[in-house]
Amino acid sequence: MLINRKTEHAFGSNPECLGIIIIKDLPPSYAVYRQRLLTLAYKFAKLDENVREQYTDASSSYSFGWSHGKEIMNGKPDVLKGSYYANPLIDSPSASISVQHRTEWPEYYAQNIWPKPGEKGVEGFEEAFKDLGRFVLDVGCALAAACQPFALSRFSDTSLSLPKLISTSQTTKARLLHYFPPSQNNPLPAEDEPVDSWCGFHLDHSLLTGLTSAMYLSEGDGDFSEPTVVQSPSESSGLYIRTRGGELTKVSIPEGSLAFQTGEALEIATGGKLRATPHCVRVGSGVADSSKISRETFALFMQPDTDQLLSPSVTFGQFSRGVFDEHYEKNTD
Repeated sequence: MLINRKTEHAFGSNPECLGIIIIKDLPPSYAVYRQRLLTLAYKFAKLDENVREQYTDASSSYSFGWSHGKEIMNGKPDVLKGSYYANPLIDSPSASISVQHRTEWPEYYAQNIWPKPGEKGVEGFEEAFKDLGRFVLDVGCALAAACQPFALSRFSDTSLSLPKLISTSQTTKARLLHYFPPSQNNPLPAEDEPVDSWCGFHLDHSLLTGLTSAMYLSEGDGDFSEPTVVQSPSESSGLYIRTRGGELTKVSIPEGSLAFQTGEALEIATGGKLRATPHCVRVGSGVADSSKISRETFALFMQPDTDQLLSPSVTFGQFSRGVFDEHYEKNTD
C-alpha cells in the first residue's frame, strides 16, 4: 500500500505530482559502476575530435555510438553536450527481429559501436557501460513490477504488463552524456539565462527513463590526466522538471540514488492518464571559475519493441519516427 501511495504521488495526474521518483538504498556496486562510467564519459569527450568521429553512425540517426552537434534542440544543432548511445543488454538484435524491422528502424536495431579495446584513455568503456546499464534496468524492472497495479488501471489495453514490456524489449537504449564546460563559443550565461540553457525542455519518448545523479568534473592538466570530482559550480545548475500542475521544480538526485521519470510512450499507452515529464538542464550562472567544469550523467530509456501497439492505431515505432524526424535533420553527414 505504501508503494502504491508513493507511486501515485510520483506518477499520478494531480497538479502536485512530480512525474519522477527517487530510489534509494541501492547496493554498493552502484556507486562503483556510476563513478567508473561517468569518469569515462569525460575521458571519451577529451579524445581528439577525429577519434570520436570514428564511433558515429549516421545511418541510425546517430542513435548508436557518439553524437555531438547532430541533435536539433531549441531549433538549432545542440553542441553543448555530447552523447554516447548503446543498448547495454545486447550488441545486436536477435533473429526474432526481422530484416524488415532492422532496415526500417536502425535507430533501435542497429549494432552497438564500442571504442577499440586499445583506445588510449577509455579502456574498459564497453564493460563499464554495460554494467551500469544493466544495473539501472534491473532496478527499473523492479519498479515497473511495483507500479503494475497502479499502471494497469490506467492502460488503454489492460492486457499490457509494464515490467514485461520493458524486460523483453530489444529497443532498450542508454545515453551517456557529457555536458561541455563553458567556452569562448559557448560562454558562461548571464544571471537571467533561460532555465534550459544546457539542454532544452523536452519529453523522453520511453515508457520509463532511469537517471543517475550527475557528476561534475574539473579537468586535469593533461589530455589523459584524471579529472577531479567537484561540487556543482552553481546552486541553480542541474535538472529541472515541470510538475503535473506546470510548476518548475529543481530535482536533486542523491549521489547514491537513481531517479525514474515517465515518458511519452507511457502517456500514449494510458490515454494521457500518466503524462510524460517535461524536463531540461540548466548551466547555472555567476561562477567565473567554472570554465573547466563539465557535467556527466547517464540515462536509460526503457521502452517496448517497435511493433508494440501503444494505442489501437499507433505502434511505438510509428510514434518514434515522428520524434526522430523532429530532432534530427535528414541526410546529416
